[in-house]
Amino acid sequence: MLASTLARRTAFEVSGKALRAVSTWSAVPAGPPDPILGVTEAFKADKDSRKINLGVGAYRDEHGKPYVLTSVKKAEQILTASNPDKEYLPITGLPEFTKAAAKLAYGSESVPLQEGSIAVTQSISGTGALRIGGAFLARHYPHSKVIYLPVPSWGNHTPIFRDSGLEVRGYRYFDKKTVGLDFEGLKADLKAAPEQSIILLHACAHNPTGVDPTPEQWAQISDIVKEKKLFPFFDMAYQGFASGSTTRDAFAVRHFVSQGHQVALAQSFAKNMGLYGERVGAFSLTTSDAAERARVDSQLKIVIRPMYSNPPLHGARIASTILGNQELYAEWEGEVKAMADRIIGMREKLYNTLTSDLKTPGEWGHIKSQIGMFSFTGLSPPQTKALAEKAHVYMTADGRISMAGLNSGNIEYFAQSVDAAVRGNL
Repeated sequence: MLASTLARRTAFEVSGKALRAVSTWSAVPAGPPDPILGVTEAFKADKDSRKINLGVGAYRDEHGKPYVLTSVKKAEQILTASNPDKEYLPITGLPEFTKAAAKLAYGSESVPLQEGSIAVTQSISGTGALRIGGAFLARHYPHSKVIYLPVPSWGNHTPIFRDSGLEVRGYRYFDKKTVGLDFEGLKADLKAAPEQSIILLHACAHNPTGVDPTPEQWAQISDIVKEKKLFPFFDMAYQGFASGSTTRDAFAVRHFVSQGHQVALAQSFAKNMGLYGERVGAFSLTTSDAAERARVDSQLKIVIRPMYSNPPLHGARIASTILGNQELYAEWEGEVKAMADRIIGMREKLYNTLTSDLKTPGEWGHIKSQIGMFSFTGLSPPQTKALAEKAHVYMTADGRISMAGLNSGNIEYFAQSVDAAVRGNL
């Protein structure tokens, strides 16, 4: 009896091993680690009390803690008091939210907004907006299946658009020598692009460089885009969060529309409302009239329905409540400016510490001239590696840092560590 049981168990174990050896998924390769999430993982594993995480793209307060806006808390109190249901939203989302999002982006004086010719849908934050836009353009943009991205661009842009069915190419944007905008290269590449190609433009706070065109340069870009009949697709993930002004940060989008361009626009409310995990965003297209908008709306629904059916409810209600309440809206704009001002203050402090206090070799003016959450420091991969391993300072290998991760308690240590890395003393 015992021998028989052991024999059956051995046979079962052998059979199980054989099945595992020919698993359906045995040929699936391990994918590369995410360059940003990998930074966070290394940071969490570090036990040193001095450690600093400058890789995460989320706002942190003066104490390095996540920050929930007061206007968001008040909006949630209003929502709770209204005893809302949890029913499904329509495919294109909460109408009050999409209307308010379009107004925030295009401005109340926008002609397409007044004419009712903006097709807009709620999305799963900015990433979802880009994915909807990529899929829509791959199906319906009649002239080209090529999209040009700035070099560098947000790391997720390329896989989003490739997975959408578009061919991804690049145009010059960042000048490593000046740590600034390669405007001449940008213009030359746009002029050389095939007519009617799609061009992705960061509306403000370019990620990852923090380098933006000036209003005058935006006007020149608009002229080239019009001359070459390119189709502009704006990614606006930081409206208000860059300069502290929602109007100023929307300049590029509003200028292009005023010049007669039809545009696509991806919006995110992750940064400017701190709604990171709520996944609140919008995708919109300007059309020629209300009838065309209705046709575009119908096709957006066809794109979205098999993708995720309909978007999340709670975050859209928060954003809609803030944007639709005059008092809350004013409070929110004040909070957005305060967040932007804190980041600008960190830029000023870092620049002064490096140049005046430490006299760190090199030119550091770009720390102040760049805008938004991120800064391309100009540090090399070996220097960033040394900073992580020896100073417990974590950033992406290309030297991009989140300025929101700096505060009065760690900025001097960070500057001293950068100084040591630049001098080769780590």
